[in-house]
Amino acid sequence: MQPRLDFFAEAPQLMKYVVSLNRAVEESGLDKGLLHLIKLRASQINGCSYCVEMHSREAREDGESEQRLYLVAAWKESPLFSERERMAFKWVETVTRIADAGVPDELYQEGLRHFSKEELVKLTVAVSMINTWNRLCVTFHAIHPVPTAKAA
Repeated sequence: MQPRLDFFAEAPQLMKYVVSLNRAVEESGLDKGLLHLIKLRASQINGCSYCVEMHSREAREDGESEQRLYLVAAWKESPLFSERERMAFKWVETVTRIADAGVPDELYQEGLRHFSKEELVKLTVAVSMINTWNRLCVTFHAIHPVPTAKAA
């Protein structure tokens, strides 16, 4: 696969706004570890290899365990995630696939048991932000870093 285009080069002014919103999400007060996990889960759903690689690498650098990173894709069957993280994964999956069924009232009420209203807004913007990055990277074939092959 080859990159189609550099979206930063083709629309630099618009991308400045995207980066600015991304920075605001990062500085919103949501737990950095939780942000890593939700970005990874949305990127898995969207099939964005660039973002899966980036967010798993960044999470490891910030102290997340390999085991938990491997199990994000199967979080429903793993006891390694807190109730708050599990709720965040449900929110990510529902908001990422919003066209399927919207956001049911039951999920919203469950969300309020784990997050404040303000945190749910922040979480929703964070999910929207990673979905924006996923759509840019998948559409334009952004290529994640590829280590050089080791000599045999």
